[in-house]
Amino acid sequence: MAPAVIERLSAYGRLIRLDRPVGTLLLLWPTLFALWLAGGGDPPGGILFVFVAGTFLMRSAGCALNDYADRRVDRLVKRTRSRPLATGEIKPVEALFVAALLTAAAALLVFSLRPLAIGLAVAGAAVAGFYPFAKRLFSAPQLVLGAAFSWGVPMAYAALSSLTDPSLWVLWPLTFLWVVIYDTVYAMVDRDDDKKIGVPSTAILLGGRDVAFVALGLAVYLAGMFGLGLGVGLGLPFLACWAGAVLCAGRQVWLIRGRDRTRCLQAFNNNSLLGFLLYAGLALNMLLSP
Repeated sequence: MAPAVIERLSAYGRLIRLDRPVGTLLLLWPTLFALWLAGGGDPPGGILFVFVAGTFLMRSAGCALNDYADRRVDRLVKRTRSRPLATGEIKPVEALFVAALLTAAAALLVFSLRPLAIGLAVAGAAVAGFYPFAKRLFSAPQLVLGAAFSWGVPMAYAALSSLTDPSLWVLWPLTFLWVVIYDTVYAMVDRDDDKKIGVPSTAILLGGRDVAFVALGLAVYLAGMFGLGLGVGLGLPFLACWAGAVLCAGRQVWLIRGRDRTRCLQAFNNNSLLGFLLYAGLALNMLLSP
């Protein structure tokens, strides 16, 4: 394959963050948790494929749209100045085309689900599409991302169970809270640059209360997940993995206490392990249950 073609494919891969899968995993773990809970520990393979592939496609589309919206400010931020739109490797219209193509592919998958799940998917896509522009309208755009990244939870219940299931109304707000927490940590990485260019975030809004907010938020989230686990009858396998998630949360608070960019990014990335442990505990518990 010609070097020019390889470089072009590499640029598209970086546009949709193939080199940084943590965002996809952060979206995937609570979605899988919801699928296992709503499906009684045995979600149908076809539906599982739709949600896993759809998660990847929509997160990739969101990255392309986000970079389009931020193409002028990304070059002013240390962490994002090497993104392909910021460097000019990819034109804005190409990013829009990629976002549209990936969204269309996700839509083809979603149309195999129940009508209610399809309706929620359309609403969720609208929320996700609005997020990149929310940073110009709201002082806490992380709240919009919280809605977008937690949307897979009600979709899973709509596909497999019912929106009246009590566990949904515990898991959904808890997932929303977790997304706001870890994206606040992510915003702490860019806080100095964001202040200079006027991009709002919860990290800026909270100021010196950011670490306390993250610590308290993680405590509430994990306490809620503990209660949810007990409420649906989960036992030792889940509790053991939950304890591991508590250790992850403690490490995150320790890392961000000095507000160092590198350590804040490490804390953000650690959320993928935290989310995996909670899902793995649920799946293992259900697998071992008689």
